[in-house]
Amino acid sequence: MPSSAESHEATSLPSSYFEDLYESRQDPWGFTDRWYEQRKRALTLAALPARRYRRAFEPGCSLGVFTGELAERCDVLISTDVSQTALRRAAGRVPSNVELRRWGLGEPWPEETFDLVVLSEVGYYLSTADLPDVVGAAVASLEEGGTLVAAHWRHEVADYPQDGDAVHATIQAAPELQRLGGWRDEDVVIEVWEKCAHSVASLARREGLV
Repeated sequence: MPSSAESHEATSLPSSYFEDLYESRQDPWGFTDRWYEQRKRALTLAALPARRYRRAFEPGCSLGVFTGELAERCDVLISTDVSQTALRRAAGRVPSNVELRRWGLGEPWPEETFDLVVLSEVGYYLSTADLPDVVGAAVASLEEGGTLVAAHWRHEVADYPQDGDAVHATIQAAPELQRLGGWRDEDVVIEVWEKCAHSVASLARREGLV
C-alpha cells in the first residue's frame, strides 16, 4: 500500500523505478501480508460479472499474488511486469494457465484480443498525456462484450504522475465502455466496465431474475 503524499504532474514512471523497488524490497507494497490488499483483491474479483473468462490480460502483475487468485477465473491469463525481479518471484507463485511476460504499459500493446483486461494499481504510473492512449489500446483489445476492471489507491503519492480518481475518470471517458458498477471508499476505487455499443443489462437481468 503506497504512503500518502502530494502527487504531481510528471512523465510516466520508467521501468528502472520498479526494478529498483523490487531489488531493494521483497514486497514493496505489502501484497502478501496486508489485510487491506487481501480485501481489495476479494472486492476486485467479486466485481467481475462473468463466472469465467477465456483469455485475460493483466499488466503489472508484480509478485503474482493477485495473479494466482485471478487465474482461478480464467482459462488463460497473460500477466506482465516491467521488472524482471518481480517476474522471477511471480513465477514460483502462479499456476500453469498463467503466461508471464516482460512488458510494460506504454510499450506497443499485444496484438491479441481478450475478454478481460485488468488494470489494477497501474494507471497512475502513467502521465496524463500517456494514459488515454493506453486506455484506448486496452479497449481496442477487448472483444465485444468483454470486461475491463480497474482498481486504484485513491490517496495521492508524491512519485506518481496522477491519482486513482483521475485514472478512473479517463477510463470512464472511453465511449466504447459501459459502466456496470463498482466499489469506492476513502482508500480505493474499483470499477468494472463492459465493451458494448448499447446499454448493458445487470447480472440479475441477464440470468432472468428480474
